[in-house]
Amino acid sequence: MTPRTTTIPYTPSPEWESVNPRPLLPIHPHPNLSTLKTSPLPSPPRPTTFYSTSNATYLLSTHLIPGAYPRLVPDIPRPEIPQYTPGGSPGERQRMMADLARSVIERQASFTGGKLGVGLGEKALWNCVNRYVRTGGAGGGGVTLFLAHANGFPKEIWETMLRSLLDSPAGSMIEEVWSWEAAQHGDSALINAENLSGIFDWMDNARDIANFLLSYLPEEVKSEVLPTRLERLPESVSEARKEHGYRSRKIVVVGHSFGGCTSVRAALSFPKLFSSIILVDPVIVQGHTYPSDYLYSRVFGAFSRRERWASREEALSLFKRSSFFNTWNPEVLQLYVDHGLADDRKDGGVKLKMSGLHEGLCFANCQTPYEVWELLDKVDENITLRWVVPKDGIMSEEATRSRVWRRPANASNVVFHFAGHLIVQEAPAELAQDVSDFLLRKYGSRSKAML
Repeated sequence: MTPRTTTIPYTPSPEWESVNPRPLLPIHPHPNLSTLKTSPLPSPPRPTTFYSTSNATYLLSTHLIPGAYPRLVPDIPRPEIPQYTPGGSPGERQRMMADLARSVIERQASFTGGKLGVGLGEKALWNCVNRYVRTGGAGGGGVTLFLAHANGFPKEIWETMLRSLLDSPAGSMIEEVWSWEAAQHGDSALINAENLSGIFDWMDNARDIANFLLSYLPEEVKSEVLPTRLERLPESVSEARKEHGYRSRKIVVVGHSFGGCTSVRAALSFPKLFSSIILVDPVIVQGHTYPSDYLYSRVFGAFSRRERWASREEALSLFKRSSFFNTWNPEVLQLYVDHGLADDRKDGGVKLKMSGLHEGLCFANCQTPYEVWELLDKVDENITLRWVVPKDGIMSEEATRSRVWRRPANASNVVFHFAGHLIVQEAPAELAQDVSDFLLRKYGSRSKAML
């Protein structure tokens, strides 16, 4: 039986009060770029062959790029989550975490309101990315996918969906895939551990995405091996991309939640870089403030997360019993255990790569989602928008109906009635099918020419 999907008919935007969206802070190379020491990759090497289809083999490699400079957020100390102590009072620890969650939200509001009285961040941060490149037929102006994850998940979380997509009718159109990892997520978090700030703004992830697409994504798709640290392109190339886009690439973004919102923010400032954006229930929200209990529950919940287990086997066993994970596709859950956890060399066992602290700091920032909602109708109409939303997601049905039509030109949508907000984790095959259908509709002439 085919899972039920529908589309949302045109719905006009409601009235709104402006949140006075901020301009994107300019992006520069780090002043010490040439002398920055490249950190070794923190996770063990994986097999270079990611996947083989009847038409091609995709090779996997992992790379580092320096993040955008300066950082919008200041370099301020990170708060500490109260640790469990044997014999201590659980109630006292809960109270301390509640106080911490409230103080983090208050500090974030002060920062957003320009009342924190601190400057820009200058510490060097890195972004870690996975590259999946097609061998045999690469190098001819086909589709380059850019995958942007939700808050709390590593770059590998897409791989179940990606395998289904490469096996689909549109698979032969995809020449290269880049799976993004924000600065405090996954392997990026391990590399940046000592330099991460005690505050976060989603705008910096948008700037990091733009930094990669402007200055580090290679000009052409070639199946040759690339260095672990990608080379920064000449400024003339970056400037040409701002004005004219890519010479031989069509960038199709698939952005989930946090990744969808920040990808759109990058596209608002650099529209020539993007051909299409597939938005998987992005956190793009109308308003000035989240309800305080909603925001608090997300931050407190992240701070309260268990972060360590005796082994991956124990973690997987416990995850399977959790109501949060029991709707996930089993293969995606295994990916999360394999790549969302790291060996704890200090205390033994395994731990989350992205700590509950940094997940909570990410939840505490909500200004960018408001700004992107307001600016959605300014997204260049040459960029095709495809919305994939659940029946019951992060927003009310009414809010979702108007959101997907904020920019009505060159846009379409589909409602998945069989998944919640975590579509990538719960329905990877169905998402792959919709992405495949979209690619065939949008770029089908190319696929026919290749057959």
